[in-house]
Formats: sequence, structure tokens, C-alpha cells
Amino acid sequence: MSNIHCQLYLITPPFIPDMDVFLEKLDEALSAAPVACLQIRLKDVSDSAVIQAAKSIKPICQKHEVAVIINDRPDLAKEIEADGVHIGQDDMDYFSSRELLGDDAIIGVTCHNSKELAFEAASAGASYVAFGAFFETDTKTPKTRAELEILTWWNETVETPCVAIGGITVNNAAQVIQAGADFISVSSGIWGYPDGPALAIKQLYQLCSQA
Repeated sequence: MSNIHCQLYLITPPFIPDMDVFLEKLDEALSAAPVACLQIRLKDVSDSAVIQAAKSIKPICQKHEVAVIINDRPDLAKEIEADGVHIGQDDMDYFSSRELLGDDAIIGVTCHNSKELAFEAASAGASYVAFGAFFETDTKTPKTRAELEILTWWNETVETPCVAIGGITVNNAAQVIQAGADFISVSSGIWGYPDGPALAIKQLYQLCSQA
């Protein structure tokens, strides 16, 4: 993957009404092109539902060498033995998360559109910082909007990788990739793609390769 300037970071749909159907789609999607990681982000479900979903999703990710990230909850990430956690500014802090999960865990931090928050996270040792939202998104109401130049500035200034998040699709991903994102995070742009998730991933991967 040395020729790839940007990598794919998938997020699950917020609701998975039929896990068997989703797992089939996931397997097809991850077979289409290399994906770096999958964040399990389910809305309004119990802890046990997240754990159950992760137990089903993990084997498919492992088969395709895709890291499994849990959203918001370092404690669940530890219980599930996920590869890491993505924490927001209102979740468990970075240092407590690192202490809980250990040195090898991936710990990413939401930094919205703030250079200051991103510097704090990178200085603390975060695996990546996430900026967004860059576009309108259906999966959640973004707290902030970020401009593309923050990706360029970060890419030129700091070594810690950055993830672009929020409303990214096949149609607008090129802008984000060219601006300097190390990862593009995509949810509805994959699962809601009219021609299916596998084709969306293939096309996004091609965009990442052309940057």
C-alpha cells in the first residue's frame, strides 16, 4: 500500500436491522479493495447489542486484515478486544483510554475543526486526529463544520495522521484526499451507495490511489 496516499476508514451504519444481510454486504465490500479499519458506531443500542454486533463483525474484518475500532467506549473496546477506540471530546479522556487499552491500541480523537484540540491529542500520543464535518451528513448532526485547508495545514505541519469525516462520498472524496487527508471516513457514502457498497469502496480506493 506504499503507493496509496490516503486510506479508507469505514463506519458502520448507525442502525443494522438485519445483521446477516449486513455481514454479507460487509464481506463483499471488504473484498472489493483494501480498507484500513472499520469503526463500529451504532446509535441508541445497549452495550450488549454493541458487543454482540462486534462479535459478528470482527471475524470478517480479521479475514480482510481490517482493524476494528469501537466508537466512544474504551471499556467496550477492551471487552470486545477490538484494535482500538475512537473518542470524542465528551468521552473518556485520551490518557485514561490509553491506560485502559495499552500501548498497542489505536486511539483516535475527534478534534472537530480545532487546531488546538488536534495539537493536544497529537502531543498526548493519539494514533490519529479526526477533523470534520466537511460536508452535510445523514448519519449524525455534526457539531462543527471544517474547511479543507485544515487538512492541508495539518498534513504539512504534524506527523500524526489525520482522518477526514462527515458526508464524504464517491462524488466529493477527491477534494478531501487532495487536501491532505491520510484517511477518509465514510459511512452512508458506502452503505447508501446506489450501486452497492463494494463498488463505492472500489471507486474510493481508486481515488485514494490517484491522489
